[in-house]
Amino acid sequence: QVQVVESGGGLMQPGGSLRLSCVASGSFFTIYLMGWFRQAPGKQRELVATITRSNGVTNYADSVKGRFTISRDNAKNTVYLQMNSLKPEDTAVYYCNTRATVRGGPFTDYWGQGTQVTVSS
Repeated sequence: QVQVVESGGGLMQPGGSLRLSCVASGSFFTIYLMGWFRQAPGKQRELVATITRSNGVTNYADSVKGRFTISRDNAKNTVYLQMNSLKPEDTAVYYCNTRATVRGGPFTDYWGQGTQVTVSS
């Protein structure tokens, strides 16, 4: 099994910045990709950004391009989401996703418990 734990959410004013962190841990696992998703009240969960472990290829939702930056630290099995120029519409629970194999098995998505980000004046 792979455990995924997020941190760094909170309350921020519009235009401000927050940095989310996510650590994956466990035994005999290999990470392929890590990313962030978010879910606002009454809405479906949506992709925010992803990054591949091997070569750092990134993918962003159009709504966050130019404002959010995803990065990784492979040695720490950690992914970060730097969120700048925050808007009220960025308010959501942010979930970290880790796609990994365990003992060479199939790719599986592992999720954290989520961290609340609220953007409000």
